Amino acid sequence: MNAAVGSWKVSPADGSRLALSLELRNEGRESWSSADGYAFAYQVFDAATDNLIEEGPHAGFSADVAPKQTVRLDLQIDLPGETGRYRVFVSPLKENVAWFYERGSQFLLIEAEVNRGTVASSSSAVSTMARQRLKRFGRTIGRGFTYPFRTMWRHRSLIRSMVRRDIMGRYRGSYGGLFWTVIHPLLMMLTYAFVFGVVLQTRFGPDDRPGNFVLYFMAGMLPWLALSEAVGRAPTVVYEHSNFVKKLLFPVEILPVNLVFAGLFSEVFGVLIFVGGLFYFGRDLTSMVLYLPLILIPQFLFTLGLSWFLAALGVFFRDMGQLIGFLLTVWFFTTPICYPEGQLPGEYAWLFEANPLYVLVDSYRSVLLDGVAPEWPPLLALSGVAIVLFLAGHAWFYKWKKSFADLL
Repeated sequence: MNAAVGSWKVSPADGSRLALSLELRNEGRESWSSADGYAFAYQVFDAATDNLIEEGPHAGFSADVAPKQTVRLDLQIDLPGETGRYRVFVSPLKENVAWFYERGSQFLLIEAEVNRGTVASSSSAVSTMARQRLKRFGRTIGRGFTYPFRTMWRHRSLIRSMVRRDIMGRYRGSYGGLFWTVIHPLLMMLTYAFVFGVVLQTRFGPDDRPGNFVLYFMAGMLPWLALSEAVGRAPTVVYEHSNFVKKLLFPVEILPVNLVFAGLFSEVFGVLIFVGGLFYFGRDLTSMVLYLPLILIPQFLFTLGLSWFLAALGVFFRDMGQLIGFLLTVWFFTTPICYPEGQLPGEYAWLFEANPLYVLVDSYRSVLLDGVAPEWPPLLALSGVAIVLFLAGHAWFYKWKKSFADLL
C-alpha cells in the first residue's frame, strides 16, 4: 500500500469548502480497483489536539490504476463551520484494511483556518506519518521546555498574590505576626547551634570557637530552609487548595510554585540573620557573594521540579505527607549541615557527595564564608540534574492534573 503525490491544487470553494485537484501515482505492486475496496477520501483533524473530527465520503476510482500509473482526482473537502484551525489528510485507502498514510505512504496535508464559516487561509504540502511524528515530537519537546516558564510568567500576578496571602495567613492572629518569618528560622538555627555547638561540642576547621561553628552551620541551613519548606508541604498542597482545583480555569500547576517562592522568602530572612551573625563575630562579606544568584538558579529548579512531582504523587498516595516528613529528617542528617564534612565515612563519602543538597551547602559556604568561588563541576552537574527534574516534574504534574478533581 504505497502511493506518491504528484502535482496538486487547493482553492477555496463555497463557504468552508475547499476544492482539490491532485495526481496520485500507484507505487505498489497491485492495481487499485474499486471492486477490491480501493478508494480515496480525506479526514479532518483539530489542529490543536490532533483529534479526528470527521471523515469525508469514500470515492472509488473510475478505472483500475495499475502499478506505476498516475491518476488525476478531483475532490470537494467540507471543513467544519466552527471557527478554528484544522488539518486535513488526503489519502487512498483500502476498505476494512487501512489508510495508505497509516502504512507509511505519502499523503497530502492541508492546513486550513476557518473564520465564521469561511476559509480564511490554507496551505498544503506532501507529508508522511514519519515526518508528522517527528514534528509532533519536536513540538512536544519545545512545549516541555517553554511551557513551565510561560505558565509562571503568565500567572505571575496570581503567584505573587497567593504567596503574599500564604505568608500573611500563616501568622494571622498571632502577636508576632509577620515577624515570625524572622523569629522562626532564628529560633530553629539557635536550637541546632546550641545542641551541636554547645552540648555536642561540634567544631568546623582549625578554629574551635563556637562562633565559627554557628556561622558554618547557619550557612548550611540557608538552602535547607527554602528546600525543606517547599518539599515538606508539596504532597498536601493540592488537598489544601481543593476548592481551586475543581475550578476549570484555575492553573493548578502554580500551587507548587507558590510553595517554592514562599520558601525563598523565608530564606531571605535567614540570609539577613546570617549576615547579622557574620558581622557580630567579626567576619566580612566578600565580592564572592555575587555568585549567590547563580547558585539559586539550580536550587530553584531542583526544588520546584521535586515539588511538582510530590504534589501530583500526594493526590494518589495520601500517606506521602507523613512519609516526606521522615524522609526530610533523614535527608537533613545525611547532609553535612550540623557536622563537618570530614566526619563523613570514607567508604560512603561518594554517596554523600552525590547528594544535591550537599552541593548547595558547600557552594553557600564557599561564597559566604570562605570568600571563594563555588566548585563549578559539581555545581554544573547539579544544574543539569535540576533542569531534568524541573522539566520531568512539570510534565508529570501536567499529565495527571486532569485526574485531581475526580480524586478530591
